[in-house]
Amino acid sequence: MNIRSVINAIEDFAPRALQESYDNAGLQAGDATNICTGVLLTLDVNENTVTEAKEYGLNCIISHHPLLFKGIKSISPDTPTGRILIDAISNGITIYSAHTNLDNARFGVSNRMAQMLGLSGIRTLQPQSATLVKLAVFVPEAHADKVRDAMADAGAGAIGDYDRCSYSLEGTGRFRAATGANPFVGEIGEIHQEAETKIEVIAPRRLSGRIIRAMLDAHPYEEPAYDIIPLDNADNYSGSGAVGNIKPTTMGRFIDLLKATFNCKTIRYCGDERKTITRVALCGGSGAFLTSDAIASGADIYVTGDVKYHDFTSFADKIAIADIGHYESEQCSKSIFREILEKKFPGLTIKDAETDINTIKYI
Repeated sequence: MNIRSVINAIEDFAPRALQESYDNAGLQAGDATNICTGVLLTLDVNENTVTEAKEYGLNCIISHHPLLFKGIKSISPDTPTGRILIDAISNGITIYSAHTNLDNARFGVSNRMAQMLGLSGIRTLQPQSATLVKLAVFVPEAHADKVRDAMADAGAGAIGDYDRCSYSLEGTGRFRAATGANPFVGEIGEIHQEAETKIEVIAPRRLSGRIIRAMLDAHPYEEPAYDIIPLDNADNYSGSGAVGNIKPTTMGRFIDLLKATFNCKTIRYCGDERKTITRVALCGGSGAFLTSDAIASGADIYVTGDVKYHDFTSFADKIAIADIGHYESEQCSKSIFREILEKKFPGLTIKDAETDINTIKYI
């Protein structure tokens, strides 16, 4: 098994197409064609991370935060990033990161946080948009099932917990084959009418090329007619943050639950400890940008990291806010990686990095 197979398993769960425009998820350094000797999981990559990977004979590091988040103009031992890259590449270690694509995946970081807290009715707080297309194709009736199945096998028609969803409409197709054509039905130079089925499916935009190729391979016509229609629908199964319900509790007790669940030494928060909490919004990492969405969702409290003073003061009269810390909120990314890889590759050596420590100290 090579490292590319490991990367593919991660990206099947969290496709890179889900990442935000500012992000740089994906292969950071190294040769993904190398045989994988084991994986080291970490939130951040630092010089000690590479040293640990060497010590344990693991040639693949998977992190949540990209090593190369912003562009660099040179690689030299004069900078920490340069030293990491030189050390990793010199020792045959590949570094890969899944960042906002993991955040935005259906069962990504925020969803995992919600599960850890025991929330029910979990949904995406801010769904992505412009990620879906509708594909429509016109097929001879006798071949409709074959084409429909080929498209579904390629990923079309999946909506939440349902798959192979489609709509069909019967009609009549008309065409005339010109000289040089090789028509499946009809004669050269004659207008032909054929009983056809219009098949409509919804699909992720990122899969449209694969689905179209599968459709063309299964379609009997020399020149199939089909449409690709961009949709503005919200994609309720990818996006930022999560929101769900919890058994009624006081805010004071909920803060204690947060500390225990996410191993927080301290939590910055605003709100009345006596307030009843029944609905919770969350976002791993820096999530202040979703505060208005949390309010609109009807949440009693919003849990995230990196909240600024003015974020607290601007929204304190509308919603309780708990800043549990960026590092603390995203530690679950490693367990997500582990579950993906253990399920796909039983026996693969996987280790949580001992060198993955929070740079921020609390007293």
